[in-house]
Amino acid sequence: MAEKNTDSINVNRRDFAKAAAAVGAAAAAAGQGPFVRTAKAAERKIKYGFIGPGSRGRRLLERHLQFMDHGECVAMCDIYEKNLKKALDIFDGKPTAYTDYNKLLEQEDIEAVFITVPLFMHFPVIKAALQAGKHVFCEKSLVFTPEEVHELRALHKANPKLTIQVGLQRRYSKFYHKAKEMIDAGAIGEITHIQAMWHRNTNWRRKAKPEFEDQFNWRLYRKYSGGLCAELMSHQVDVSDWFLGQHPRSVMGVGGLDYWQDGRDIYDNIQLIFEYPGGQKLQYSSIMTNRHIAGRRVPGDGCRETILGTNGAIELTLIPYGDGMYYPDRMKVTMESQAKEKPPEENWVAGSTVGTDTAEQGEGFPIDPEAVNPNEVGFIEKELFFARTWAYNKGIMRPEESVDPEYAELSSFLKDVADGNRPRADVDVGLQDSIAVMLANLSMDEERKVYFSEIETMGNAAPEMSSTGSGSRAGD
Repeated sequence: MAEKNTDSINVNRRDFAKAAAAVGAAAAAAGQGPFVRTAKAAERKIKYGFIGPGSRGRRLLERHLQFMDHGECVAMCDIYEKNLKKALDIFDGKPTAYTDYNKLLEQEDIEAVFITVPLFMHFPVIKAALQAGKHVFCEKSLVFTPEEVHELRALHKANPKLTIQVGLQRRYSKFYHKAKEMIDAGAIGEITHIQAMWHRNTNWRRKAKPEFEDQFNWRLYRKYSGGLCAELMSHQVDVSDWFLGQHPRSVMGVGGLDYWQDGRDIYDNIQLIFEYPGGQKLQYSSIMTNRHIAGRRVPGDGCRETILGTNGAIELTLIPYGDGMYYPDRMKVTMESQAKEKPPEENWVAGSTVGTDTAEQGEGFPIDPEAVNPNEVGFIEKELFFARTWAYNKGIMRPEESVDPEYAELSSFLKDVADGNRPRADVDVGLQDSIAVMLANLSMDEERKVYFSEIETMGNAAPEMSSTGSGSRAGD
């Protein structure tokens, strides 16, 4: 076996050390508004209500919320008795039970609510909660229609002290934050493309009696659901926006209902291209007939975001557990350097030879979400850093998040309510993400390029600020 080039290894060590430099960021402060119940985390718990504890909601309750000592569930609401009972049992039946979320919102000691109802009911519940003076955590997508985009903007402006957070947990992942820090430090050069995909091999259908079909399988019907765009793509287009620091200017794509002919009317496969103001492209794919994806394999996954830059790439996934890889791929010849090296009449290279003089792609480095900048620590810490990186590369160890991002996003919401801080996944993030879902679906439905500026004239009637009076829906 040929020996590895030690100079190349040392360069990789230096490159990785430089790329791992951390960059800090501060959260924006909340504005002014009407009376809002507040609490200090050190003084007492945040009392909250939970609306819609179905499969998703119960997961959050069972795996995370019941173990948080800075929050207390005092009320639970669902119109489906079995879901309500299972959720109440998590807390030994202590929360007050409701079947109408409006009644829950009247409970005076509730400071915040968690909302995990089906997508089409997100905004009615959010609206009622804000008008009742409650802080809101709502699963993605934040809203369902263009009209709701404009009305929630108005509601937030009228209630600026109320915290609104959307359930985009990658914003609370240490893997993703470390990747963002590396990108900002120049580890992969200039981002030109992002490839994201979420592939599954499942029908996405739940067994249900006919009378419960709409409630159990709401994701399969357009009158309730945003389909694959809302349920899966929403997470990944948000990563693209976050890492690029900008929002798309347009989207185009094709979707089809080609395999699951079982009465559903959402697409079972989608292919999309988002274009950003700087020319960057997000290429997106989601299918429901095979979970295979190209590239580094993580057992059980069909979900990945790959950030491609002029000097390297980063691969990330949060499913089934956090995983990240950094691949150096430094471009030796750039357009600028090529133009300087040759006279204009010779400054042309055949397409088949372009790129053949670039550096070889590195083996890749597992991203350590807990890593510090090795250039800013002592000798022992630095050597431990490289030893751990070597062990990650050999498969002896696997980098792990110290805190589950789902836990982190829920815990952070309670702390932000207590301290008056603005969430990482705030109302602006949630609305932009919802807009991407709506316009991506529109581009496939109308088979055209849709511009994001179109949202400003879509459903832009003067919003009514009256409360919505409807009973709760079964949990998501």
